[in-house]
Amino acid sequence: MRIVSVVGARPQFVKLAPVAAAAVRAGVEHRVIHTGQHYDQNMSQAFFDELDIAAPDVNLEVGSASHGVQTGRMLAEIEPVLLDVEPDWVLVYGDTNSTLAAAVAATKVHLRVAHLEAGLRSFNRRMPEEHNRVLTDHAADLCLAPSEIAMGHLAAEGLAERAVLVGDVMADVLRQTAERVAGDPVDSPVEASSPYVVATVHRPDNTDDPERLAAILGGLAALDRRVFLAAHPRLVAKAAAHGLSLDEGSITPVPPLSYPQLVQAVRGASAVVTDSGGLQKEAFLLGVPTSTLRAETEWVETLAGGWNELVTDFDAIGASVNRLPPEEPRGHPYGDGHAADATLEVLIERAKEL
Repeated sequence: MRIVSVVGARPQFVKLAPVAAAAVRAGVEHRVIHTGQHYDQNMSQAFFDELDIAAPDVNLEVGSASHGVQTGRMLAEIEPVLLDVEPDWVLVYGDTNSTLAAAVAATKVHLRVAHLEAGLRSFNRRMPEEHNRVLTDHAADLCLAPSEIAMGHLAAEGLAERAVLVGDVMADVLRQTAERVAGDPVDSPVEASSPYVVATVHRPDNTDDPERLAAILGGLAALDRRVFLAAHPRLVAKAAAHGLSLDEGSITPVPPLSYPQLVQAVRGASAVVTDSGGLQKEAFLLGVPTSTLRAETEWVETLAGGWNELVTDFDAIGASVNRLPPEEPRGHPYGDGHAADATLEVLIERAKEL
């Protein structure tokens, strides 16, 4: 059996790592198309190197553009590669433009699509990610869900027959990486001072409006402990355009972190402040209270017991960070750490049936 994984952005590289390893264990031919959506060294190649992922078989080097232009370029570039490879499954990950472009390209040439991390819903139609994930789920032949709540969303949209609960591959790689850095710490710009906060800000809703971004940075700068702000290229560009400094008050800006660096930093943090979907979940799995700078989250399981708190009043960032530690156990809503193997088992079995 032959599988083609299509990836293009940082969170997808992380998810790819356990799937690639599981494909080797299952004896499945696995090829990788990198769209080039993220192309900066710290946002792309570093993840392949540090997660021990083989180099992509194809790099389309699409680069940045508006959503429509970028997605269109990917669609045009992916189609001939898929026609040449003729995979049994095209495996797409998450909710980026790369996800949607690959799903549409495969569907147009009658190749089977499996969507890993299916069924997530923020119910915020302003988010490009929400459109991408919904459209991909409905185009996919197989929806691989990370949680029971995601399964419920798929059932509510009439996709129950295509849906399979496999767990979350991010939980696989996070646990493996956490064990590795615990035994062999990595060099990092985040100093192990105590206590400290890890923060990221990158979503357009939070960076495009200068007043909103200024309020977020002001809330972080006023915290009573050091804040290591991992500065995504989008944040750096928007802050400069708005005339805002990232180096104010409690904030210490640092470059984007590699995945091992991020896991190590979060493990040692007293709190996380972010607008990233992936980091909310990573902090939850590591048992670190999180303040999410959004009005909603697709990872609703993280809200249980107060492990994650949604913050839209940025003057209240300090109060959220200083809230009492959660007492309720987190449980295991994202599986047992073997989601990648479960994914390969489902793909192999369904390939026989279809």
